[in-house]
Amino acid sequence: MAVPIILIVALVAGILSIAMAMYFRYLVLKEDPGNERMQEVAGYIEEGAKRYLKVQYKILGIFVVVLAVAMLFLPSPLDDSDTYTRLFSDALNWEQMLAYIIGAVGSMFAGWLGMYVGVKANTRAAQGCTVSTKKGFDIAFFGGAVMGLAVVGVALIGVSILYWIVPDPMIVLGFSFGASSVALFMKCGGGIFTKTADVGADLVGKAEYNLPEDDPRNPATIADNVGDNVGDIAGMGSDLFDSYVASIIAAMMLAATLPMFVDLVLDFDAYARFVYTIFPIVLCGVGLLASLLGIWYIKWKGSDEPGKALNTGTYVATILFAGLAALLTLVMVIGLTGEEATMLWKLCICAVIGLLAGIILGLTSDYFTRDDKKPTRKVAEAAQEGHAVVILSGISYGLLSVAPPTIGIVVAMVFAYLLGGVFGIAMAAVGMLAIVGTIVSNDAYGPIVDNARAIAEQGDLGDDIIRTADRLDSAGNTAKAITKGFAIGAANLTVFALLFSFTTEANDIKPFTIEAIDLLNINVLIGAFIGVVIPALFSALLILAVQRNAAKMVDEIRRQFETNPKILTGEEPADFGKTIDIATKGSLRELIIPSIISITIPVAVGIVFGVAALAAFLTGAILSGFVFAIFMSNSGGSFDNAKKWIEDGNLGGKGTEVHKASITGDTVGDPFKDTAGPSINTLLVVMSLTASIFLGFLMLFGNGAGLLTF
Repeated sequence: MAVPIILIVALVAGILSIAMAMYFRYLVLKEDPGNERMQEVAGYIEEGAKRYLKVQYKILGIFVVVLAVAMLFLPSPLDDSDTYTRLFSDALNWEQMLAYIIGAVGSMFAGWLGMYVGVKANTRAAQGCTVSTKKGFDIAFFGGAVMGLAVVGVALIGVSILYWIVPDPMIVLGFSFGASSVALFMKCGGGIFTKTADVGADLVGKAEYNLPEDDPRNPATIADNVGDNVGDIAGMGSDLFDSYVASIIAAMMLAATLPMFVDLVLDFDAYARFVYTIFPIVLCGVGLLASLLGIWYIKWKGSDEPGKALNTGTYVATILFAGLAALLTLVMVIGLTGEEATMLWKLCICAVIGLLAGIILGLTSDYFTRDDKKPTRKVAEAAQEGHAVVILSGISYGLLSVAPPTIGIVVAMVFAYLLGGVFGIAMAAVGMLAIVGTIVSNDAYGPIVDNARAIAEQGDLGDDIIRTADRLDSAGNTAKAITKGFAIGAANLTVFALLFSFTTEANDIKPFTIEAIDLLNINVLIGAFIGVVIPALFSALLILAVQRNAAKMVDEIRRQFETNPKILTGEEPADFGKTIDIATKGSLRELIIPSIISITIPVAVGIVFGVAALAAFLTGAILSGFVFAIFMSNSGGSFDNAKKWIEDGNLGGKGTEVHKASITGDTVGDPFKDTAGPSINTLLVVMSLTASIFLGFLMLFGNGAGLLTF
């Protein structure tokens, strides 16, 4: 049966998104880049970011090719026969392999485009601050919007065309796997890079030599600015690209592989199945249109209050999405029976519920990290008691912050399940990421204004301009906190949906079934136990990577200060290239083991303990991963903003013992919030997709029971 023509809505929305991204790129690049010193600093940042991505993409290319060859020989888990008999001698898996390569290349392109415009926008945003707050905001936001629109545009175009050519969600799953594997590299590597530089700059420049934030005498300053681009723009963009595509694919697979609705007959017709399968793609298409209109509203309306403008854009996009989703559903119910049409409306409501839950999660993260709220103020006040106490306070509030998002996720899951079963939960994940174009735009705005603030100081624009840039930076910190709440919540709903689709695929293979995950079964219990541990192990590896590389950075900064005292007097420039080189080599070396773990351990669990144990493994990883991700992201954000609040002149201000204690807290929180915490989202998605991709291979071992059974 032909794919319904309404799928063109998603394709057109994706094309419009790329076109608008190119328009915003034009608006940014035509602006004044500032004085010669500003352009020099921006040039260092751009060169460092390009050098890093060039080396990373070479390594990624090797990884993608090796995995693509492996996928070519993977057996399909969905065989038409009654018993699973497909072996390696059958037809090669060309379609899924090509989809995987397209997804990987698409993710790399989106990350590169956003980073490219980001390093061009920073100096122009700083110069814009000499005109007005609004001018600086517009340039930074348009630069961020390039990333947001590129991510969603590439994702929707890729998914739409692939499904149009090969209407099989299992093939499109390869596209999601490609995006996820690249995202893991970019998020982990970028996170290690940026925190290596940030921790080194703070521990030596601030704590030991009392240098101001972004002081050009600090050798790690440029490396820190480079890290903002490769970690928070390219890395976070790839992360949300990954979650966005995975949420669509998970919902499509559920619709295509099982009669998921308890109130529908099990043999609903082929047309209804097609409608349910493409509904997530088309819904994301109207979500992208809502994002485009929300971004355009910010451009048209403008604001001298950056935080208000960003929030307004999100709220406008949310309202527009609800309205457009209703119009879409009104069109797509044509041709469905009464029961089928009612269920489609319920799924539309599930998507809106998911989006509202995402906003609530974002606002919760905002509460626990903003410097005008109680938790962060308490962390700052704890710095008066010393270094150890401030760490205890920040960690405690980070742990406390896990409870509200958990309630939000549970409530969203309950209502979504009551309306649409497990498919309803999958649609809630789709809804939570439906306006991801707006969310990524807001997130990418943050590192651009962070760089702009640094360039304003290093370009000698004066205290008034630096304060204007600080206002933009403060709004960026808030936007990033909300984005992380969205990303964590969406990733968890997405991987739950992937878990449901994984068990469904396994149940379609006869005679194997996973109708229940029985924790009294020793294989299943072992799988769950291993899964709970993996996010902790993964986080430890990333934080240790930051620690090892930051130690090298600290030694290098001290060496430069000690061997060349003229750096501190400003008579000679620091050697920025050396610190960038340390961060680049260290981050790329350290990300290899965490990346291998994300793919090999799920496969190993499936081979040794069986597919049911692998399902339990994913369940354990999802639950503990949610706790770790929320805790570390919010704890780190609170540490960071507590330090900035003290630097604003509170509790004695800069240079005091209180300030030094807060710097210690911030250096602890840095790898929490920008390396380990957000990387867990990608880890969960990659492991879930790995389970589905390799399911056919795993069935070769005892028909899915594994090599070791009790």
